[in-house]
Amino acid sequence: MHLALDQAQRGVGLTSPNPPVGAVIVAQGKVIGQGFHRKAGGPHAEVEAIRVAQQANAKLLPGSTIFVTLEPCCTHGRTPPCTEAIKAAGIKRVVFGAHDPNPKHAGRCRDIFLLAGIEVTAGVLESECRAMIRPFTKWIATGIPYVIAKAGQSLDGRLTRPAGESQWITSDAARSHGRRLRMRVDAIIVGAETVRKDNPQLTLRDGRGASGKIQPWRVVLTRSGDIPPRSHLLTDEFKDRTLIMHGKDLPDVLKELGKSGVLSVLIEGGGIILGQAFRERLVDEVYWYIAPRLCGGGRPSLAGPALPQSIELDKVTVRPMGDNVLMHGFPVWPDQPPTKP
Repeated sequence: MHLALDQAQRGVGLTSPNPPVGAVIVAQGKVIGQGFHRKAGGPHAEVEAIRVAQQANAKLLPGSTIFVTLEPCCTHGRTPPCTEAIKAAGIKRVVFGAHDPNPKHAGRCRDIFLLAGIEVTAGVLESECRAMIRPFTKWIATGIPYVIAKAGQSLDGRLTRPAGESQWITSDAARSHGRRLRMRVDAIIVGAETVRKDNPQLTLRDGRGASGKIQPWRVVLTRSGDIPPRSHLLTDEFKDRTLIMHGKDLPDVLKELGKSGVLSVLIEGGGIILGQAFRERLVDEVYWYIAPRLCGGGRPSLAGPALPQSIELDKVTVRPMGDNVLMHGFPVWPDQPPTKP
């Protein structure tokens, strides 16, 4: 299952509105096939793994065991059901990690397989497999994308430096790490003030194209509609991937994106958008980059009205990046207990 998780990781950010899934087929104590879901409409992980096994070790496929990070689907959507592909391949044991949060599939594969004489084992490395599909799980349950909040700030909690200085607060290494988060998501959200001050590109400059990742939607929230016409977001090669949301609040924007099949978003700023996201409990995951710099003024990381209560992070990891520090974790809202590892 660890190998299947490694396969699933290769599909993160590529499969919306489907979840990333990995599969590994084992026979006579060795791996004979493995694969992952590469994009919506393409073969699922189980079918990819079966294809590899058929090409390399077809005679070992009957009677083999397949390990899948997510319960195999049993309905015909963009592709035929994986349960039928597994039965047709002669596989005799199915081991999966997480149950499918989609009610169309949840729990149904076990009955299908047992009727076909196929052994089923569920819940192997379940927490790791469930973590892999957090965005899909939230979207299926609520229709709203999974929200990652990212900021690069000074020690005194500022997103901007004094006038006349460089726009950058964090180090090259921290900014590069933050840009790679864009590979995970379907959309990036910023406020119009960020566009006016920083003229960001919001592109996949680190590793772009390496895995077939499509440029995420670049979503700009604006009250005034005042966006410089020569901004990168309006003039570069990805200008058709820019959405201007005029006069819409963040919750409404997320609902609209969810209806379009967007499973995950990255909020990159500025402080007003980040402040609203935390005040309205919209954030699911946090990446906070802190630089050893004191700015003494400028935009705070969480701007606007004060939060009603402080927010603790759970499952926190702290990672040095040269002289910068990354804190990563998951918000625990005041009326919710921390999740167990």
